[in-house]
Amino acid sequence: MAWRIGFALLVAYIAGFFFFVTELPQAAAPSARADAIVALTGGTERLDAATALFERGVGKRMLITGVHPSTSKQELKKLVHGGPRFDCCADLGTKATNTHGNATETAEWTKAHGYKSLIVVTASYHMPRSLTEFSAEMPGVKLVPYPVAAENIDTHDWWQSPVSFAVLQWEYTKYLGSLALTSVFSSHVLDVPHQHSHEQVARRV
Repeated sequence: MAWRIGFALLVAYIAGFFFFVTELPQAAAPSARADAIVALTGGTERLDAATALFERGVGKRMLITGVHPSTSKQELKKLVHGGPRFDCCADLGTKATNTHGNATETAEWTKAHGYKSLIVVTASYHMPRSLTEFSAEMPGVKLVPYPVAAENIDTHDWWQSPVSFAVLQWEYTKYLGSLALTSVFSSHVLDVPHQHSHEQVARRV
């Protein structure tokens, strides 16, 4: 009986993983609109995409959550090629060290500004977990996903890349954890802290 249960769980896990990968968002809507933009650190491609969107006039303000405390706004501006709107209306969140922290930090910022909708910018493979955590922290806020292709992570032919497979497998496991925890707790959900990168000035997700 025990092996049957174990086998059933394994089959369910594998099937769920395939569904998770095939359903990852691949492209952002070019006409995305919301009160504000939030970008989760973890790769410059995320911040570049969010800043470019913001500089085109989308959103009233932008929050970059998960920035290393030692990083200045001017340093980040140069990194992401920010413009006039970045100077006046971009905020840096330095408290978050993981995805749940991103959600908590963003929720506080969103409430302070009275926003009702957010464009969420992060890597495509990280979007499901991010939306799960953000929805739990901000149930009344409309979340508009803006997925970005992550450098060196192939979400199409992932089975041909050991690195992509490992990253997606680990992300799927953490996604399941987020689903389980957010279904029980509305806040204070724990997550695995990220590692700092010496090549980037922002925290990794």
